[in-house]
Amino acid sequence: MASSSRMDRINDLEQLLQDLEQRLVRLSRVAARASAAAPDTATRVADTIAAALGTMADRFRGRAKTVQGEVAQFSDETLQLGNDALRKLAHEVEHRPLMTLAVAVCVGALAAGLLLRRN
Repeated sequence: MASSSRMDRINDLEQLLQDLEQRLVRLSRVAARASAAAPDTATRVADTIAAALGTMADRFRGRAKTVQGEVAQFSDETLQLGNDALRKLAHEVEHRPLMTLAVAVCVGALAAGLLLRRN
């Protein structure tokens, strides 16, 4: 469910960027026509373009901050899971050293077998 939310956010950002690109294309056409027609109109169009870009930048910054917060939370959760796994492993090694050694040897043998099989 969390990855679906992230994908939705990524899709929202992509749509936002596409919208920005379309607006810039339209505004540049209007600006080109306006500057040829009258200098005052060109100034107003430039102000309109600046306002539109400001609005889009604010929206993009807001989305980026949201994604940044989610990434930070995901990183914290991942770090916590890694620490928990390391504690469990250390506990098992401390209380069952022979069993841990046997498992390590088996995993190594399986890995070696897979590598030799590929070659």
